[in-house]
This record gives sequence, C-alpha cells and structure tokens, in this order.
Amino acid sequence: MAKFKYRMQNILDVKLKLESQAKIAYGIANQKYLAEQKKLQELIIRRTGYEMALKELMTGTLDVKKVTQARADVNTMKTLVRRQMIVVHKAELELNEARQKLNEVMMERKTHEKLREKAFEQFKEELKQGESKEIDELVSFTYNSK
Repeated sequence: MAKFKYRMQNILDVKLKLESQAKIAYGIANQKYLAEQKKLQELIIRRTGYEMALKELMTGTLDVKKVTQARADVNTMKTLVRRQMIVVHKAELELNEARQKLNEVMMERKTHEKLREKAFEQFKEELKQGESKEIDELVSFTYNSK
C-alpha cells in the first residue's frame, strides 16, 4: 500500500513552530500586561490612602508642615499613577500586537493544514482509481484467459 507524503510538510512544520513561538510571546505579553495593571491598581490604592490621610489632616487643628507633606505625597502618587498608566497602555499595545501576530500565524497554519487535507483526499482518490484500474485489468485478464 502506498504511503501518503505531503510535499510541503516542512513548511507546515515551520508554521507549527512559528505558531508555538507566537503563543509563547502572547503569553509573556499577557503576563506583563496583567503585572503592570496590578501595579497600577496598587498605586491607585496607595494614592487613595494618601488622599484620605490629607483629608484627615485638613479637619480639626491644622499642622501646615504635615498638610504640605501630605499634599506633596498625593501629588507624587498622582504622578506615579500617570506614569504607570502609560506603562499599562504600552503593555496593552504590545499585547494587541502579539495577539494579531498569533492570529496571522494561526491562519497561515490552518491554510497549510487545509492544503494538506486536500492533498490527502486527492491521494486517496488516486489510490482508489488505481485499485479500480487494477481490478478492471484483473477481471479482463481472467475473462480473456478463458
């Protein structure tokens, strides 16, 4: 029995490797995005704490030195939050880029798999036709030899 050999199998193998690399890159980008988002949430919580401390200092007797320091702390945290938002946005863009690349690589792999399936179906059809031809020859040989 004949064995099916896909002539572009090496290309399909390369596409599979590229897809696995793209999946790894996407996973890394996703982890980075989530980590940066977590940092942002922690900074927002800290900023909220500083803002509450400032409000407490503003009630009752005022200590100008503490109020000034608390305002500076709040402003510093606002700056850190803005910077972290920029970092989160960059990580999100990288994540989207990795997702698009993964989608492209997956589509290329699927295309080559479909081509392989079509080639296999054609191979089966040719094999079926060859067997049919052999049977016809055998029948005609048997009939003619009588």
